[in-house]
Amino acid sequence: MQMDTARHAADLLAPLFAGRLEEAVAILHLGGDRRVLGVMQFDGESDWADLPFRAIVADALRLGSAALVLAHNHPSGLAAPSEDDLAATRRLAQVVEPLGIRLHDHLIFAGGCCLSLRGLGLL
Repeated sequence: MQMDTARHAADLLAPLFAGRLEEAVAILHLGGDRRVLGVMQFDGESDWADLPFRAIVADALRLGSAALVLAHNHPSGLAAPSEDDLAATRRLAQVVEPLGIRLHDHLIFAGGCCLSLRGLGLL
């Protein structure tokens, strides 16, 4: 399966967040042809989720990822990215870029919708 658009990625990842009452993070690993190499999920707490940089990088190197899609949910129902969301996005992009890995997008799921930071021009 290839991920050609944010909508494709959102459709694949949405079931991971459906009905969750706590935040969670998912990382979609993509090959150079945007083929899905794997999906990793990390649980968080009621109002925050840690972004495990070491685990993300280790998985990306193990899988041979060329790109990543970061996704997480906002159980509050408000999809607007927080300052912490934006800072974590920038940090992940900075961490993986020297490894030749591109952060393709950061999706936020909330209230039955999905927001793309790339689509908003924030990535």
